[in-house]
Amino acid sequence: MSRRYFGTDGVRGVVGENLTADLVERLGKAATLWAGGGSVLVGRDTRGSGPELEEALARGIVAAGGTAQLGGVLPTPAVALMAEDMGAVISASHNPPEYNGVKLFDRDGSKLADEDEEEIEALLDAEAPGGGSVETIDGVGERYLAHVVERFGTDLSGLRIGVDCANGAMADFAPRAFRQLGADVSAIGVSTDGGMINVGCGATDLSTLQQTVASLGLDLGVAFDGDGDRMLAVDERGEPVDGDQILAILAPALGVDLVAVTVMTNLGFHRLMADHGIRVVTTPVGDRYVLEALREEGGFLGGEQSGHIVWLGSHVTGDGLAAALLLCGALRGRRLSTAAAAMPYYPQVVRNVRVVRRELTKAIHDEVERVGEELGDRGRVLVRPSGTEPVVRVLAEAENVEDAERMCVSIAALVERELG
Repeated sequence: MSRRYFGTDGVRGVVGENLTADLVERLGKAATLWAGGGSVLVGRDTRGSGPELEEALARGIVAAGGTAQLGGVLPTPAVALMAEDMGAVISASHNPPEYNGVKLFDRDGSKLADEDEEEIEALLDAEAPGGGSVETIDGVGERYLAHVVERFGTDLSGLRIGVDCANGAMADFAPRAFRQLGADVSAIGVSTDGGMINVGCGATDLSTLQQTVASLGLDLGVAFDGDGDRMLAVDERGEPVDGDQILAILAPALGVDLVAVTVMTNLGFHRLMADHGIRVVTTPVGDRYVLEALREEGGFLGGEQSGHIVWLGSHVTGDGLAAALLLCGALRGRRLSTAAAAMPYYPQVVRNVRVVRRELTKAIHDEVERVGEELGDRGRVLVRPSGTEPVVRVLAEAENVEDAERMCVSIAALVERELG
């Protein structure tokens, strides 16, 4: 059975169009029935639609006989870490303000498997016993902050850092964490006006952070997405540092023998890990697949180019703040630009092609295979439907940007002809 509502990372859509209060209420009911009742810790980001959808989710939880524990504005990893029976986050992560969604976590803080989500969808219209309750939970964020600072923090005295919270859930937490550890913090993107979440700031738009770091002469900058489970960085020159480069710094520093990444990961990362004798496990796109691979392989470190960084040594899921603290600790006095330069970087060109349907045709598969055989180990082409938007992503990677651009344009045109 295929999933109708769940995508790569929970249920997501434009509020009032393909994401309604009614759907969110039914999700709350179905997820609670699936979990067998109990408590559901509910967090949300700063979007204006959050409180209304929080109420709807709580109604569904109560209808299924569960206890809705309302934690208010919380980063997604805080909910995963602190939930007892189940966690739910009302957020659309890195998407614009008009979007929202629901992410679910089990009692272990793990994102649900595809089959779990299918079972929840099958319960959307099920009868519910009622008899649940709602309670407001104070102090969840403070306990989360204390945990992350204690387990991931190091002495950051003298470090001058820019922190971009994307006007999202990290606004009240990340700057405090760095200040507690002694850093000199220049914080931006700390408005809790939900209409500005991810707008011209955060991990989806590094330009403001780049300007801040360069103009103030900071040592580096870190940027989160709206719900705080992703982090990207900016070096002292204002140049971006992506998730692949961050993982390339962390893996040797943490002494791991295995790293889990996705198919989007740069070929240069694979080359560097081979040089260090570190095994790389590759998964489909989505941090939950990285997490599944780490648990299956007994690994601790993994992540995505987009900035989902997972360290299971002291956590249960990807956490942007934890990753930022690990990165600062791993530098050990080096400039970020120096540390990032250890990874050879293959130019990548990406096109997002808006489509009417997302199922790839035989012509697309055949052309991708032909180009891949022609490239050998000198590059690659990857074509995949987005799990959250009506687009197909085309990635081309080669030893020089001209070849990557040429391949990407050609394949993107084919995708548009076939599916547009």
